[in-house]
Amino acid sequence: MTDFLVKVDRSTTPANFSFPQPFNVAVPFIDRHIQENRGERIAIQCANQTVTYGLLAEQVNRCGNALLNQGITSGDRLMMIVKDTPAFFYLFWGAIKAGVIPVPVNTLLRVNDYAFMIEKTACQALCYSSEYMDEIEPAIVESRHKPHVVFVEGTSNHQTISLESVMESASPELLPFPATEQDDCFWLFSSGSTGKPKAAVHRHRDMVVTSELYGVGCLNITENDIFYSAAKLFFAYGLGNAMTLPLWIGARLILDWRKPTPDITFNNIARYRPSLYFGVPTLYSALLNSYDELDSKPNLSSLRACVSAGEALPADILRRWRERIGIDILDGIGSTEALHIFITNLPDEVVPGASGRLVPGYQAQILDENDNLVMPGTIGRLLVKGPSTASYYWQDPERTAETMKGEWLETGDTYLQNKDGVFVYCGRNDDMMKVGGIWCSPFEIEAKLVEHPAVLEAAVVAKTDAAGLVKPAAFIVLNDPKAGNDTIKNELILYVKSALARYKFPRWITFVDALPKTATGKIQRFKLRTK
Repeated sequence: MTDFLVKVDRSTTPANFSFPQPFNVAVPFIDRHIQENRGERIAIQCANQTVTYGLLAEQVNRCGNALLNQGITSGDRLMMIVKDTPAFFYLFWGAIKAGVIPVPVNTLLRVNDYAFMIEKTACQALCYSSEYMDEIEPAIVESRHKPHVVFVEGTSNHQTISLESVMESASPELLPFPATEQDDCFWLFSSGSTGKPKAAVHRHRDMVVTSELYGVGCLNITENDIFYSAAKLFFAYGLGNAMTLPLWIGARLILDWRKPTPDITFNNIARYRPSLYFGVPTLYSALLNSYDELDSKPNLSSLRACVSAGEALPADILRRWRERIGIDILDGIGSTEALHIFITNLPDEVVPGASGRLVPGYQAQILDENDNLVMPGTIGRLLVKGPSTASYYWQDPERTAETMKGEWLETGDTYLQNKDGVFVYCGRNDDMMKVGGIWCSPFEIEAKLVEHPAVLEAAVVAKTDAAGLVKPAAFIVLNDPKAGNDTIKNELILYVKSALARYKFPRWITFVDALPKTATGKIQRFKLRTK
């Protein structure tokens, strides 16, 4: 197969890639579809907006030219605080095609966060959706770096330049900037689950690799699939699900910028009939709770597969989903640095409570604290190697050296691999604790707690007792917030003791209204350790 100069040989597993010189990744993801007569095919459905592949290509060109017309040049950064609409696509791919580096960031942050990112990126251009003006404009004032040009996307009476107006007056023709597959292409900030986010720098080749190795190789995606992702585009997982995977094979995708509540999610599935749904464990739990309460059950029959990532999927959520919905959830692990999923369960090969097996094309090793390979069944630090990993963190050589060790990437996760080659998540490296001299996985305790019918969510961290010894402490969100008392505490302790090794039961239980999380749904356990 030849994807407009990118040669992909699928006769082998994993597929082999041959990149031309020069190479710009906007060509196979955007321009190729015009060459392959998909111009009239629907690419994006978003509320009442429908965008064909032909219109997408034209708007990408207009946006790229609009950036160049404003004095933005190749290598400059474009910071994007843009909601999930077609405009995100126009900006992201228009920048890449013009040689500009897009940096999409979390749309749920606050003034101080954005000021930090503006300074970190030293962006020459910044574009934000009008809804975020109250956070972005003060951040620009606060930042020591000032973007050369600021655009606003969407209806606004503000004096900032309208993205739509500069696109309308720009040319619909644009030649791709002559990059190479190894050149810097776009940045993604890590989610900040352990502190200040880092800017991971990705290459032109990376989106090709993830879309082919995971999308085609593991999910068996085709142009007849319809993609719907609850994870947003600023998140590496969402960027793949809702953009690169469908664009790679010329499929259709559904966008919705709203918070993915159960009602919105069920309505979108009924309306658009997606074949693939991508969520995170917290959302699957919320969908199940809503589903159980509905007298008239939503029609989810269009779905051929559901995918979960972001955090490990508890086995009980998978069990309940199978019972109610009748299909599997394919859990996997990916990262901002690796761009998408590199270990996954496969259709018809699902192991409850496990992340699955390696995506062909990636390698993994599990090391002990002395950097020695561990035996099967033994926990240790997970490192991965693959062709989509970020080159480095921008202007952060210390954390680059800590994480990117030659070709190997320190994931920050603790895993074991069983005798069948299946990888089982045990927690984040800095979440692991030694209790009575034995390593203890917080995720194992959390997974058991959420099986209890009274528990909605749980997070377990290490805490030191009066004798200075480390023991597990649990923070729990109940289905009924008013039910928290000593009786339920004792019941939960006995519940864990009955199923896990006795040293693993939580010595302290604190009921909370909500767990601290990043916008991508990851629990910020470092905040709980200080409580």
